[in-house]
Amino acid sequence: MLDDRNMEAKIAVATVSGEAYYLLVNELKAREIDFLSLTPYEDVPLNIEVVVTTEAERKNVKHPKVLVYKENTNPATIVDEAIKIIRGKKDFEIIVVGLDPGKTFGIAVLSDGNVLKTLTCSNLEEAVNTIAEIFSIEHRAAVRVLKVGNWSPPLTAELLPLLDAALPQDVTIEVVREAGTSRFNGQTIHKRRLKHTMAAIRIAERRGQAYRRKGAEGTQ
Repeated sequence: MLDDRNMEAKIAVATVSGEAYYLLVNELKAREIDFLSLTPYEDVPLNIEVVVTTEAERKNVKHPKVLVYKENTNPATIVDEAIKIIRGKKDFEIIVVGLDPGKTFGIAVLSDGNVLKTLTCSNLEEAVNTIAEIFSIEHRAAVRVLKVGNWSPPLTAELLPLLDAALPQDVTIEVVREAGTSRFNGQTIHKRRLKHTMAAIRIAERRGQAYRRKGAEGTQ
């Protein structure tokens, strides 16, 4: 399967807007996605499948597939759209978010089995708000699942009602046993962010037990 982190440059960022370039490039780099930087007036190489630019510069970009980044919007939205174009999809089939709760909350977003993004949060409230944003309309999919690690049952029990209240009813919530998700070699154990995000990836990949959502029918 295609992994964003190993993707050859198929996305170009064509803008001379410092703010837009900074936001878009930071989002691409955070996901370790290769990209090409261009000005709107440059020829686009044949290997580029999608070009991201601004509304003001759109008319100068000569390419069959152009995405327009709008000011004051989340750059993650446009990057998601670019990835779907590269994969030839209109929408993702499945979005799975893995959550590793603890002093640091690790979060991993997987789309159709591929790692879309990873991030960490420093507290419970931030984690709930971040996951709610992830499951907003910008991440559309036929199936949407949140998998919460159960390394600390009291913390998981505190999280679940908050997540239930914050997430759309079409999101399935599962509780996953965390045994074996946090075993790392000596080179990575000291890297706090990597430790928690890798645990979140493993949680997302495991089958969990369905959590009965308030107001949802048919859950067990």
